Amino acid sequence: MPTSLKATFSRVRFVLLVALVVWLKTYLVTLIGFDLKIDTIFQNVILFISPLASSLFLVGFALFFKGSKRNTIALFINFVLTAILCGNVLFYGFFNDFVTLPVLFQTSNMGDLGSSVKELASFKIFFMFADIVILYILLKKYPKLSNTGRVPAFMKSAYFLVTVAVAVVNLGLAEMERPELLTRSFDREMLVKNLGLYVYQGYDLSLQTKTSTQKAFADSSKLTEIENYVNTNGVKTNAKLFGKYQGKNVIVISLESMQTFTIGAKVNGKEITPFLNQYIKESYYFDHFYHQTGQGKTSDAEFIIDNSLYPLDRGAVYFTHANNEFMGTPELLKDKGYYSAVFHANNKSFWNRNVMYPTLGYDRYFNEVDYDINDENSVNWGLKDEDFFQQSLPLLNQLKQPFYSRFLTLSNHYPFTLDPEDQYIDQFNSGDETLDRYVTTVRYMDESIKHFIDGLKSSGLYDNTIIVMYGDHYGISENHNRAMAQFLGKEEITPYDHMDLQRTPLIIHLPKQETGKTISKIAGQIDVKPTILHLLGVDTKTDIEFGKDLFSPNHPEFTVFRDGSFVTSKYYYVAGSTTFYDRFTGEKVEVEEQESKQLIDKAKKELTLSDNIVYGDLFRFYTNNKYKTGTMKTITEPNE
Repeated sequence: MPTSLKATFSRVRFVLLVALVVWLKTYLVTLIGFDLKIDTIFQNVILFISPLASSLFLVGFALFFKGSKRNTIALFINFVLTAILCGNVLFYGFFNDFVTLPVLFQTSNMGDLGSSVKELASFKIFFMFADIVILYILLKKYPKLSNTGRVPAFMKSAYFLVTVAVAVVNLGLAEMERPELLTRSFDREMLVKNLGLYVYQGYDLSLQTKTSTQKAFADSSKLTEIENYVNTNGVKTNAKLFGKYQGKNVIVISLESMQTFTIGAKVNGKEITPFLNQYIKESYYFDHFYHQTGQGKTSDAEFIIDNSLYPLDRGAVYFTHANNEFMGTPELLKDKGYYSAVFHANNKSFWNRNVMYPTLGYDRYFNEVDYDINDENSVNWGLKDEDFFQQSLPLLNQLKQPFYSRFLTLSNHYPFTLDPEDQYIDQFNSGDETLDRYVTTVRYMDESIKHFIDGLKSSGLYDNTIIVMYGDHYGISENHNRAMAQFLGKEEITPYDHMDLQRTPLIIHLPKQETGKTISKIAGQIDVKPTILHLLGVDTKTDIEFGKDLFSPNHPEFTVFRDGSFVTSKYYYVAGSTTFYDRFTGEKVEVEEQESKQLIDKAKKELTLSDNIVYGDLFRFYTNNKYKTGTMKTITEPNE
């Protein structure tokens, strides 16, 4: 290399070194920190190359700074990218998903995530930042490593031309591996595998910008297609049950992180859910009921249950669109004289609930300031469930009747820790601490619900109240498949098993019901709203909702997951593939092309139409929406 060129190169050398370190670090963390399915050498080559272009491009911005600032900016960019990488590793550790910008910027939740982050964080996280310290020391000890002279334009051009060339090669290989990759925004894992984490974050930014403009350009004409679709797919109500419980109270209990595989299961000969096992015998139990949440998890479940709309594919409606117009259950029940309240012993701003609940029409939000919370009665995420229900009962008894109320439990939340005196069952012994502890917190929640039901009976509310219990989302992610296989007595967890594990309990107990019934029709959280309203005699024929009354004699067996996967009476379908599984045997089956296309198109259509409602805030144009956000009474605070 000629002396002059060598001297010029020395001016970009440190920036290039930082970019290469970021590239290799990102590849290693992506490979180790995320459970990506790499099946071939070609896929691994793409995974290796994918972070290179973005690392060169982003760190390369330092070249536009003069003198020693150039090196400082390069290290600062390294730090920012490492923080994004670290945040994704922590988020993925529990949710088995990558952070999107709406979630990343939801900083109001961060203060309440302490126990979960503490469980996921380890010394490995700190090692992710070690290279920054090492590079800084090298720069100080060997100043000749970087020439701080001006970087000429031709050298910048050459640097970014190489970056563009790498990006083009990467995109070409990615398209060979996964055609139409950039149209698959719902498949975050595929984008990260093929284009790298930083490109994915940039792509997510473009999606966020796009969706932010949809509301501005939306008009009432966009509702027509949605109304036609919903009206065409309506079902008859159950003549015997419609309106039979008009004027009765409703209590909806969110069973935090509870999956159906725990119902009826035993550990060391002891039942995990002894109370619910018995309660099912005097209630309606839906054993093929699936959660349909996205990144919003518990808040998504709340949104689905109250609105019979799908959650978004990115972020959480509670945070991104809390000021939209909706037609939630609390609003619709106002015409029937119902008072509505939420009971949740958490910070009122968590998941932006203090903004979202008035939008949905709730009259009162009992949050952490309404409860006596101390070190003795709290664990993990906050107030223990038994104390929560015990303190909630007198508050519930004060409500004007009839009421529609929601209770959100906390104790069965990751990382599933309990005080020794609250462990009614021994831990499982898989060696996976998360699953092993999980059975003890489910057992504790079961006991707390037993005490709550006993309290309702003692208060006189029980026989005048519809009680609905539902699992809000999975508790055990794919990261624990080995332990789950051991628990279920299987050799491995297949994609079929994974979909089957998305079943969560749904229990509906009707006033003075004595005999229970297990109903095995395919159902999802989106079906709960019309089911409750029809029991109370509320006609929903003119409402826009995607769920169907679970007691309807012609309830369709078709449940869509947020990623486009779905379940029918015959099949499990895994989104982004051509793979169908027999719902009963788990074997892969061939489905005729016409039937396959029809089912896949139906799932996509429902998700798209629901997204259009949320992104476009279309209910503001809906003539049947009587209660606008601006006219909604704000939630009553304590002492008011």
